[in-house]
Amino acid sequence: MGTYKGVEIVALLGDITKLEVDAIVNAANTRLIMGGGVAGAIKRAGGKEIEEEAVAKGPIKIGEAVETTAGKLKAKYVIHSPTMELDFKTDENKIRLAVRAALKKADELGIESIAFPAMGTGVGGFSREEAAKIMVEEIKKHIDGGTGIKKIILTDISEEQVKAFEKVIS
Repeated sequence: MGTYKGVEIVALLGDITKLEVDAIVNAANTRLIMGGGVAGAIKRAGGKEIEEEAVAKGPIKIGEAVETTAGKLKAKYVIHSPTMELDFKTDENKIRLAVRAALKKADELGIESIAFPAMGTGVGGFSREEAAKIMVEEIKKHIDGGTGIKKIILTDISEEQVKAFEKVIS
């Protein structure tokens, strides 16, 4: 856990769908169809209305994000930010754009607490360490520009991923 310019940044081992935060981020595809990985878990826990609402707002480009209600989840919103098209390929630039878009959307919504999964590491197959590094760099850049966000949680069900987050945060 660390603080950067007054914003708390926390690495947490756990299930993103159980967190009590204003918003959780879904590393989506550009069509906003919620298939496997974190998206599938969000849909199972929160209800298929999250996917229906997302798909109705899509397709969107990488670098854009849309919010939906969070269904049965404790969060107020799910922010869907694509890290890949339907080819399931991601890269450093796409992950940067996705993190940036999600944070921008969070500020538009006046959100104070937000939880991110490890963007691009699931179906996208991106390296855990690299993803952690990119995400924290983008988060710091966003905070540098001024934000209303007070707490950012980086969470995963994998201990390895959480260790990667902790390493970059400290």
